[in-house]
Amino acid sequence: MRKLWMLCALVLSVGIGAVPLAANAASDAQGAAAAAPDTSVTMMPDVTITLQTSISGGKLVFVGTTGELTDVVNPDLKVPEGAVVQINLINGDGAVHDIAVPEFNAVSDHISGKGAATAIVFRAHKNGTFEYLCTLPGHKAAGMVGKIIVGEPVAADTREAPQIAHNPANVGEPVGTRAPKEVTLDLLTTEIEARLGDTSTYRFWTFNNKVPGPMLRVRVGDKITVNLTNAKDSTHIHSVDFHAVTGPGGGADVTQVAPGQTKSFTFTALHPGLFVYHCATPMVAQHITNGMYGMILVEPEGGLPEVDQEFYIMQGELYTAQKYGASGLQEFSLEKLLEENPEHLMFNGAMEALTKIYDMRVNVGDQVRIFFGVGGPNLTSSLHLIGEIFDRVYDQASLTSKPLTDVQTTMVPPGGATMVEFKADYPGDYVLVDHALSRMEKGLVGVISVDGEADPSIFHSDEPMGHGGH
Repeated sequence: MRKLWMLCALVLSVGIGAVPLAANAASDAQGAAAAAPDTSVTMMPDVTITLQTSISGGKLVFVGTTGELTDVVNPDLKVPEGAVVQINLINGDGAVHDIAVPEFNAVSDHISGKGAATAIVFRAHKNGTFEYLCTLPGHKAAGMVGKIIVGEPVAADTREAPQIAHNPANVGEPVGTRAPKEVTLDLLTTEIEARLGDTSTYRFWTFNNKVPGPMLRVRVGDKITVNLTNAKDSTHIHSVDFHAVTGPGGGADVTQVAPGQTKSFTFTALHPGLFVYHCATPMVAQHITNGMYGMILVEPEGGLPEVDQEFYIMQGELYTAQKYGASGLQEFSLEKLLEENPEHLMFNGAMEALTKIYDMRVNVGDQVRIFFGVGGPNLTSSLHLIGEIFDRVYDQASLTSKPLTDVQTTMVPPGGATMVEFKADYPGDYVLVDHALSRMEKGLVGVISVDGEADPSIFHSDEPMGHGGH
């Protein structure tokens, strides 16, 4: 499990049987009991779980201590449907913590003193896979989260689900110093049920079966023909609007393509820059949120300066009827879209795309460039890399303007982009975030790992290396 920027661990033991409520858990149990349809949560619990917070090797983990859970990291807690469940929490490290199972409205008091304890009690009244977690800001994103499995839930088998998350290393070929030429870009629109998280799927709408769509790379002055094909098994009309196009609808007016058909147009790239493209078929926001966005880089004459590593990253939103963390097929919610209240936020199309699915790894001394855009459709991003400073920021993705220098955080609106560059000065894991940091709790986090020798003149500490924020 990847090290993130907070330090804690839960050590847990599970026992099954009729165990009396601890006296100091009674007040916490009352709030949890209110969520259950059966008020018999005041009965003896059927399942008792004891958790202790701890720091272990600078990592956030859950470690079992008894029986088959001994030494198991992030173990699943399996309980029967209808069981009364008691979870005791003991503070083993002295930091502030709590314990909650949001699906059953069970949440404890905060505890901060070492040795302090609290508890929650709830009835697991429905089948499914749910979360238990610490609700303190950042603790879930740092790893204080696990699964409680009630009964025999039917969850999405994401092992067989297609993987639509776009590899950030796929950035296309630089144009170099070549002259303008004729270029053909082929795009295929598809509608596929694919992996969203470890136990969830979503019916994405895509360009070329990836979210975001391919990063297209041309140069100013190129004459570009776009062929847009809509897959035969699609159930919707799709189109494409290139923000790099000078012409009606950015191409969308002439590419409203029915399933099984192809439409084309040609344009000349008049302006250098990094531009978003997206579907522009009504309802436009629904097509975009479902995954139909990408970027096209129009390089200036002579191309961009060479760097050691380039990454392609886009931020997106999903508006689902189910809560973040739920299992199974997640369904689109028009109501939440219109309220601009997404349940899932992600980089490159899927939960943990840039923490577990793909590694972004560089070496000390590397010059790193990030092509970053916001598909949206609604939220502005405040791009920040914890522990690094952007040496250069090409604000609003203008490649002909003088870049900003020494920038901590840069704002990117929906349908907008930026290009940032920095030198990797010191080894470690650097956490990429939208600095509207509550969004980490809905999945918006990535990691850039830097390998190499540490320079103590840049940073030095006698403490074990962890992660922090600023």
